[in-house]
Amino acid sequence: MAQSKIHEEDDRRSCWVCFATDEDDREASWVRPCRCKGTTKWVHQSCLQRWIDEKQKGNSTTKVVCPQCNAEYLIIFPRLGPVVYIMDIADKIIYKTCPFVAGGIFIGSVYWTAVTYGAVTVMQVLGHKEGLNVMERADPLFLLIGLPTIPVMLILGKMVRWEDYVLRLWRKHSAKLPLLHYLFPDEFSRYTRVPADTVPLSDPICATRVLCGALILPTIATIVGKLMFGSVQSNFQRTLLGGIAFIAIKGVLKIYYRQQQYFRQANRVILDFPEESINPPQTSESH
Repeated sequence: MAQSKIHEEDDRRSCWVCFATDEDDREASWVRPCRCKGTTKWVHQSCLQRWIDEKQKGNSTTKVVCPQCNAEYLIIFPRLGPVVYIMDIADKIIYKTCPFVAGGIFIGSVYWTAVTYGAVTVMQVLGHKEGLNVMERADPLFLLIGLPTIPVMLILGKMVRWEDYVLRLWRKHSAKLPLLHYLFPDEFSRYTRVPADTVPLSDPICATRVLCGALILPTIATIVGKLMFGSVQSNFQRTLLGGIAFIAIKGVLKIYYRQQQYFRQANRVILDFPEESINPPQTSESH
């Protein structure tokens, strides 16, 4: 008697999505899609379809499993016609190849931008006419390989933090150099402590700052070369000297600025807490 009752309960179908039974809707289509047993093994076909749609979120290729037994649902689609089948294959091929095509277009755009920048830099450094003559006489393969390396080398050169090494040597050997005592007498006589190196000597490398500074360097070198070395006839030598002078002046100013910050950090003083804040004055009330 007990076994027949249990068998009847197992045969009674109840949808675990909408909780409806056979008595609620006798025309509904039922399905047993997983390894679950008992009343939870049955579900309405329409309810399960809606539940799978919510899980797939528009992507029909996403696999869906039962939330109870983790069995994967076996989803079968109707057979496609030959035209639709070919279009489906073409759509999948396009979907998989588009990222590679987009990546190639992006890399190609960056490459030709680097080539253009390299050509402009050559004409800027050597002069317009001489730069054109050099590129016309050069091998095309050499230009295709050499011109893009110009912005790359400028960016890599910008990432070399040579000021840090000079500043370390300055702080290590400054006491042994009488010239620095003469130029900065107060700085080396008033150190009260050695501050902790909680931050690097130079600012952290900023990608946009490095990129802009590296790419604008030839223009600045040309301007500085014309201002400081206008008597030099060769445009290349004038630009080269201007770039070296600009880098050297900028580095010296940056080193001095960092050293002054270090000096201020080493000589900071912590003040006493004001007594007025500890013992506020008492006011007498007049009666």
